[in-house]
Formats: sequence, structure tokens, C-alpha cells
Amino acid sequence: MSKLKAAIIGTGGISNSHMDGYKQLSDRLDVVAVCDIDGDKAKRYAEKYDVPRVYTDYNEMMAKEELDCVSVTTWNSAHKGAAIAALRGGANVLCEKPMAMNAQEAEEMRAAAKEAGKLLQIGFVRRFGADAARMCQLRDEGLLGDIYYSKVSYLRKDGCPGGWFGDKAYSGGGPLIDLGVHVIDMARYIAGCPKPVSAYGVTFNNLGCKRASGGQVAWAGPDKKTGYQYTVEDFASALVRFDNGFTISVETSFNLNIAGDCGNIELFGTKAGVNVNSGEMYTTMAGKYVKVGTYGYKGFGFESEFQREVAEFVDASQGLCPCRATAEDGVWLMKILDAIYESARTGKSVDITPIAE
Repeated sequence: MSKLKAAIIGTGGISNSHMDGYKQLSDRLDVVAVCDIDGDKAKRYAEKYDVPRVYTDYNEMMAKEELDCVSVTTWNSAHKGAAIAALRGGANVLCEKPMAMNAQEAEEMRAAAKEAGKLLQIGFVRRFGADAARMCQLRDEGLLGDIYYSKVSYLRKDGCPGGWFGDKAYSGGGPLIDLGVHVIDMARYIAGCPKPVSAYGVTFNNLGCKRASGGQVAWAGPDKKTGYQYTVEDFASALVRFDNGFTISVETSFNLNIAGDCGNIELFGTKAGVNVNSGEMYTTMAGKYVKVGTYGYKGFGFESEFQREVAEFVDASQGLCPCRATAEDGVWLMKILDAIYESARTGKSVDITPIAE
């Protein structure tokens, strides 16, 4: 049996994790091409990973290559164009999170996948962690009861990644769309993926890129060389309500006056509550309120979970397993983010409309 052929569009930092995942599958798949608008960068990347062909235009790549799998790891504003081109070119696509700049773009991508009859998986890598598996097992065994509330946070004191991440024209937003997407999706996933119906949110840009506490040089811009501006929020907070009453409270920041970076995911059910980070469950047993731990509990491992994500993507593209992070999941998350940003803009709660069929 001939090997599958894969390619990567966008050779930035996160693409290395995708490449590592593909390299772990070298017995059944070869990465035959990479694409980046920066030709020199793409050539260096191809040499590093021994990839035979380099492109600067993904449309040209899709016209010349016969690809089974494509990873889209560009900046956010290019996700839609790259993903749709790959889907229409006959490839299954693993698109990094966030799925797109907004829900409208995400729905166009989902429609393109459906029309092409191809898989579009979204890079919700937290779903592939041992911690997610453990929490879902507790849920499925009924130990949590009905999950009705979650508190999630992903807070950095001075942690904008720099470059295009701080420029809304390329990123679509700040910590909410970059960091919040991970913890919101994780909570929704563990809760059984209910459908969101409304959101109320606030955003602030009170600290900015010239933070007195000493930010990283990479984001102290505006960047004179690249032209990137710092135009995203510093901090966002929201309440998201779902069709079964489940509610998520989220806080996320690039810049915030706190002691240090921190993050947490907690879910509360009628029988027990859980802390995803520690793996602890809080419940009543034998008439006492107790804390139940797990020996050998493993949380999220960056390298191993990306490998698992890529491996499952390749399996799902061949029909060997169901997709764990569907295009529909990606659209719902974009609808949540859109609603939070719109609520922050208007000062009012925003209803979330159903996904178009």
C-alpha cells in the first residue's frame, strides 16, 4: 500500500508540532511539501525536516500536488483561504485554532468541506489530553451528575506572543481568541458539547503593549520592521450560557496585574465537582465531604497530545475513527467568541444563532 501524502501551509512555531506528529507516522505517511508566503523561511523549514518541495502559493501547491492531508498553521486571517483551497484540492484538512476570524468565515469553511466530501478537523488539541479523557470518563460513569457550571481561566501577566498575535487584522482578537478558545472548548467538551445560546462579555485594553512591568521585546511595538500594530484586548471576561442551562465563566489575559501566569478549569455537577488541572474530584462519600485524587494522574502534555491529535486526524481522514474536533465544533466556538466580542462592544447580552444547515 502506498503511503499517504501530506503538506503544511504556514511554517511558523506551531507548525513544528504538526510536523512532529506527521514524522511519528513515517511508516504510513510522507510530508512532501510545505508552503509559506516567506519563501526563504519555507526553504529553511523544508531543509530542516527533509521535505522535497517548497511553495509560496497554496493554490499552486494544491494544483501540482496530490495530497491526502494538509495542516493549516498560518496566522488566523489566512485560515479560511488556505483551508478551502486545500479542501477543494482534494485534501483532508487539520486547521489550527481558532478556526477562522469569525463565525461567518468558519461556516464557509464547513460548507466547503461538506461540498468537497472531505474532513475538516479543528486544532482543539486540549481534547486529546489525558486530563480530558479522565474527566470524560468521570462524566460518562455518572460520578459528576448533571454538569451545570464551569469556571475557566487562562491568564498571563505580560504574555502576548508578539508579532501578528497583537494585530487584530491578522489575529482577529487578543487573549480571548488565542487563549480563551482552549479553555472554553475544553469545558464545553467535558460537559458533553451542549449548544451555546447567549453570551455576555467585557474586554479591556487598559495596559497596552508598553506595560511598565516589563513586557517582552517582541510585543513592545508597534513593530517598525513588519508594520504590526498592537490593537487587541489585554483582558476579556464572559459568561456563556448553553441550551441545557450549563454556563461557563471565563477570564483570559495577555496583560494583567497579577503575581504570575495561571490557568485553571473547574466543572461543577450535582454529584461532584472536578479540577481538571489537578485531577481532583470533590464530592460526598459516607456522609462526609471528601477530596478524591487519582494516582498517576496526567494532565496536558504539549508534545504527546499534538502527536495524538495529528495521528487521530490521519486515522479519521481514512475513516478509521470518528473526528474528535469537528468543523461544527469550530463553528460553535467562533459563534461564542463573536458573541462575547459583540457583547463587549454593545454592553448587552448577545443571543447565539443556530448553525446553518
